[in-house]
Amino acid sequence: MAKLSIKEIEQILAETENEQDPFLLSIKSDERKGVQVLLSRWEKRQQEKQKLIDQFIEMQKYERAHWEKGSRYIAGIDEVGRGPLAGPVVAAAVILPEDFQLYGLTDSKKLSPQKRELFYDYIKKNALSYGIGIVMPSDIDKVNIYEATKLAMMEAVKNLSLTPDHLLIDAMKLDVGIAQTSIIKGDATSISIAAASVLAKETRDAYMKNLAVEFPQYGFDKNMGYGTREHLIALEEVGVTREHRRSFSPVKEMVD
Repeated sequence: MAKLSIKEIEQILAETENEQDPFLLSIKSDERKGVQVLLSRWEKRQQEKQKLIDQFIEMQKYERAHWEKGSRYIAGIDEVGRGPLAGPVVAAAVILPEDFQLYGLTDSKKLSPQKRELFYDYIKKNALSYGIGIVMPSDIDKVNIYEATKLAMMEAVKNLSLTPDHLLIDAMKLDVGIAQTSIIKGDATSISIAAASVLAKETRDAYMKNLAVEFPQYGFDKNMGYGTREHLIALEEVGVTREHRRSFSPVKEMVD
């Protein structure tokens, strides 16, 4: 019987997952260089996939600990937008089911824009509940960014359709009557906080991209309100908008 072509083998391998698959075992003795290259690539992909699975399981440790104690609804909470000169601070709260799976989910800043968008849709579709909290620049100026971040987080919790049993929060404590755990770098170590970081970032990025249509000179669709060179030049030449944080330098000095 004629050997399969390299292309045919590549197509079959693309759908092969089991290391003990008879086809996979049968081609290991194929001495063609092209086949050996395909096998090497397949093994590397499997190793990378297993690494993501292991990472996901490790990032479930906080959630698992509370599920095992009988808690049903564990809400992960995170925010984006503490540092920009313009735009709101946005927080998200997410309650995931125990059987949730999304390998590769981590701190939203570490994800590509394309993957973040895919994960955003998947999380919204598969979460038990999620809530968003937004605090605008004028309110940030009134209370300071730290307090505004807490307000955004509390609003996100309030907007959940389910009442959480426990909160997992990225490096913050909230004045709410719900048991909570503050986790340093939680968006990279808790799957629920990572999910919240994705929803918060995508929500804020969409806001800033819409803002860029109204204020095109500032490059908000690219810098998301951070003080890039383009943004600072526009501030000097065009001035301060309603979306700028007047308590933040150098905006503060321009309005004093």
